[in-house]
Amino acid sequence: MIDDIRKDAQSRMKKSVEALHSNFNKIRTGRAHPSILDAVQVDYYGGMVPISQVASVNVEDARTLSIVPWEQAMVPKVEKAIMTSELGLNPSSAGNVIRVPMPMLTEETRKGYIKQARHEAEAARVSVRNVRRDANGDIKALLKDKDISEDEARQGEEAIQKITDTTVAEIDKALESKEQDLMQV
Repeated sequence: MIDDIRKDAQSRMKKSVEALHSNFNKIRTGRAHPSILDAVQVDYYGGMVPISQVASVNVEDARTLSIVPWEQAMVPKVEKAIMTSELGLNPSSAGNVIRVPMPMLTEETRKGYIKQARHEAEAARVSVRNVRRDANGDIKALLKDKDISEDEARQGEEAIQKITDTTVAEIDKALESKEQDLMQV
């Protein structure tokens, strides 16, 4: 029973870390990276789909993305979707290739992005602590129902705490890495 609780807590904490990495990908660094456009949706025959499903997104150089839609008719739609996204990017098309230059980040925008990254990391930590609280509550419920002994309950809570500490360390490491990315000129 405790093993099930531990495995559930571990998988839920892992999902929190994955969500953090996904959120970090949305925070733009000075370098061009295809994952920046993951959140941008394009109108494709009446349905909204990610750009990666209607075009190939490649890094042309350190500061430029090139997007080649698979259909010529999609060029203006993809261009409009990038412009209307909240990324602050200004694409330009030449034939069927759309180039997206990444503007240089100012010190002020870097600090703003770092603040946003720290906020995302704290939200992930809170999520992990909530998972820990739920798991410990489940263990206490088993103890109260006398399904497990006090020693088993204590061992279970210690195991949950170890998983929590490991996950929080992973979050801190990801945040540190993102901050270094943002501060590179």
